Amino acid sequence: MPSLYWLFPLGGFVLLLAVNRLIRVGLAAPRIPVAALAAEAGWQDVAFATANRKTLRGWFLPAGERAPALAILHGWGGNTEMMLPLAGPLHAAGFALLLFDARCHGRSDDDDFASLPRFAEDLGAAVDWLRTRPEVDPGRIGVIGHSVGAGAALLLGSRRNDLRALVSLAAFGHPAWMMRRWLRAKGVPYWPLGAYVLRYVQWVIGHRFDDIAPVNTVRRVACPVLLVHGDADDIVPLADAQAILAAGVNDGVRLLLVPGSHDRYTDLDRSIEQLLAFLEEACR
Repeated sequence: MPSLYWLFPLGGFVLLLAVNRLIRVGLAAPRIPVAALAAEAGWQDVAFATANRKTLRGWFLPAGERAPALAILHGWGGNTEMMLPLAGPLHAAGFALLLFDARCHGRSDDDDFASLPRFAEDLGAAVDWLRTRPEVDPGRIGVIGHSVGAGAALLLGSRRNDLRALVSLAAFGHPAWMMRRWLRAKGVPYWPLGAYVLRYVQWVIGHRFDDIAPVNTVRRVACPVLLVHGDADDIVPLADAQAILAAGVNDGVRLLLVPGSHDRYTDLDRSIEQLLAFLEEACR
């Protein structure tokens, strides 16, 4: 008969496994189906490889010969379809567009987990794919990301110097800030459970939050950066965007405050002109 001394550690281990499972389930990104290929003429249904031999799927819209191009990435739980409102004005301004689903999202392959670094890997694969296209000028490629996709864009921009422009839509300043807000909203006390959640997530994704935080990666981005943030964003407060702006090491980082929330910008037509002016200047 096993002693109580032996049973208590076993029970604690089983409890820990259960807690870890709950964390993974609670933080897993929802997969929202993509209804159909964009109806506008000229869109191409495309697929390309990313890390772990996974396949990403998206839509490509050429814009003539050797045009500047943009890889556009959604946020957590998003998909290509959600980024379509940007497509019309960007394409009319002469940009070829690649909208795609990150791993575990939309129509792209599943993986054991999704994370900001994996979003960045997928965005890098999208840029590499664009560089192979004869319709695209490989020297004039930029990226646009929303929320986690914005953090991924900044992480990617800190790792490579071949991007001409980077647009961050509603980026959070630091993953730990975002997760602590999420824990408070769920009523989870930081000590000891919340602190354990943050530590466990960093172990799972294989990266320290400090190393992938936009307030830190923005310092290493070589290309011009435009931070776009909604004035009524109740998911990521404006203070996060201001912190990223303050961390920028030069005048190449700008902040554009627009009317709207985290996911919806109510005056996109007016704001898009300033976004286009930034992109056209950077990709001239």
